[in-house]
Amino acid sequence: MRTDDFDYPLPDELIAQSPADPRDSCRLLVLHREDGSVDHRVFTDIIDYLDPGDLLVANKTRVMPARLVGHKRETGGVSQTLLLKRREDIDPMGHVWECLVNPGKRLKPGNVVEFRAGGIEAPMSAEVVLTGEIIDFLEDNRGGRLVRFEPQGNRTLDEAIHAAGHVPLPPYITKYDGDPEKYQTVYAMHEEHSAAAPTAGLHFTPELIDRIRKKGVGWQTVELEVGIDTFRLVEEDDPTKHVMHTERYHVPQEVVDAVHATKAAGHRVVAVGTTAVRSLESAWEPEAPASNPPVTARRFENAPDSAAITGEGDIVARADATTSLYLMPGSTYHVVDALITNFHVPRSTLMMLVSALATREQIMAAYQEAIKEKYRFLSFGDAMFIE
Repeated sequence: MRTDDFDYPLPDELIAQSPADPRDSCRLLVLHREDGSVDHRVFTDIIDYLDPGDLLVANKTRVMPARLVGHKRETGGVSQTLLLKRREDIDPMGHVWECLVNPGKRLKPGNVVEFRAGGIEAPMSAEVVLTGEIIDFLEDNRGGRLVRFEPQGNRTLDEAIHAAGHVPLPPYITKYDGDPEKYQTVYAMHEEHSAAAPTAGLHFTPELIDRIRKKGVGWQTVELEVGIDTFRLVEEDDPTKHVMHTERYHVPQEVVDAVHATKAAGHRVVAVGTTAVRSLESAWEPEAPASNPPVTARRFENAPDSAAITGEGDIVARADATTSLYLMPGSTYHVVDALITNFHVPRSTLMMLVSALATREQIMAAYQEAIKEKYRFLSFGDAMFIE
């Protein structure tokens, strides 16, 4: 298996620059794993592929205004900073963050950047710092920095971030100047923890969720705080050598109970997005006592390189846990039976994750079909249902 196996030519004109309006009017490609066939539908038709008793699990994380544009105090040069993760282990006050900075080579330890709100005042400043520990994040040398933020005046740091920050659209979205709330799911929690949206959930409307529930399909939410690996491609030729950074996640007991009830009744757990997959599969505990029937996904006999369905264990609740789970062909799916997702960037860990649920051959064929039919790709693009 090589990283090139997950590459494909993506025409620039197919990269969506704005969301569908309304959200659930986007197109939907349905991939049937049993025979590799596809259906072409619209997203509101997802309800036709869900059965009473199935369970949808979505990531309720909310995107913070993590994109900051400031000026270096020393030179006045423009600098962009993307907040990724608080490092309370370094600063219990929460003022030190892992960030991506641009231009990275020009921001050295000790450099100070000032951020303004409305062009009038500087609600906070930031200093690039180093610690005595060896941090993989810094060793990557791809614009990653540890940055200490200092709010000015009587503001808290969160207030300063909200005064100066913007919702961070992915770098391939260059033409959107609409409502930033379109880059949030309609069911997102109030607290803001993520550097990017769980984009598979952008297609849902309150009305569609209500219709799904009325059909007898369950709805539960987990939380995974989307971080740096959303922005990193696999650069190694051997994808097994790629290192995933950790992300914080939460799987409450009510989700565990719902999964147990769904599986016991012979129905499916359907993940809404790859971050929901990573949350549910990270909560699998191989050594957990089997107080419930075995929690396993469905096996497709004609998909030998899809997830293996073996082993004893159970899904357990997680609170404030971290995961670096990396799923690729040959990985085991214990909890998730089907997946609602978007079309992903070539050579990404997300391409490998979806190829672990189906097969690489099925995914690549479905992507070529989507390109031929001119589907819209990536964060604001169309949807895919792997069932």
